[in-house]
Amino acid sequence: MLAVGGGMLMPRHRIPLQIGYALSLTGRPQPRLCVLSTATGDDAQATLRIYDRLADSPAQVRHLALFPMPNVRNPEDLLLSQDVIFVGGGSVANMLAVWRVHRIDEILRKAWQAGIVLSGSSAGGICWFEGGTTDSFGEELRPYTGGLGMIAGSFCPHYNSEPGRRPLYQQLVAEGSLPGGIACDDGAAAHFTDETLTDLVADRPGARLYQIQPDGKGGASETPLDTRFLGVLPTE
Repeated sequence: MLAVGGGMLMPRHRIPLQIGYALSLTGRPQPRLCVLSTATGDDAQATLRIYDRLADSPAQVRHLALFPMPNVRNPEDLLLSQDVIFVGGGSVANMLAVWRVHRIDEILRKAWQAGIVLSGSSAGGICWFEGGTTDSFGEELRPYTGGLGMIAGSFCPHYNSEPGRRPLYQQLVAEGSLPGGIACDDGAAAHFTDETLTDLVADRPGARLYQIQPDGKGGASETPLDTRFLGVLPTE
């Protein structure tokens, strides 16, 4: 599992480092990668951008669209035949609602149990946890608690790039509206093996991850975590 804090743009005009890292986790020379852009309503331009960014990668790229109807006869066969599944950003609340109608939530849990690398950025990071902070309901950030819960706790993306995220996330954890969890700057990612946090990586210097927990005094503690700068693609 690789949950990215958003802003996954580095390096520009090449394979994003975080996707390259996810591909490297498969150990395959030509890994199969499926992209889900449900969180943007399967925006065609977003899907095309991913294909363009990965044109020079060794990956065999597919995508699963659910709007206006699934683009494949059997989404389960497609997803369970992949080595990596990557979920893009957008509205996590809308995405999870659509996934549940089509049983994608159940299929992704099967993929997780089968050892397929699950990954995603922003909404595509929140979805694997119990919940997180989201603008799915309007410009004002709110808590979201309908995540898949594969990873215990909550996830906050855009921790350094959106001024409201840090104070709100700490407030929500302090008051118990969200369980404690991981906050990621843009470009930073948490890598879980099964349910254990095993690596913290970033696609730019200075991007960090933080552990946020109730401090037992009515507030929340923020603990910076050592984060490794990827620098170059693992395959280079």
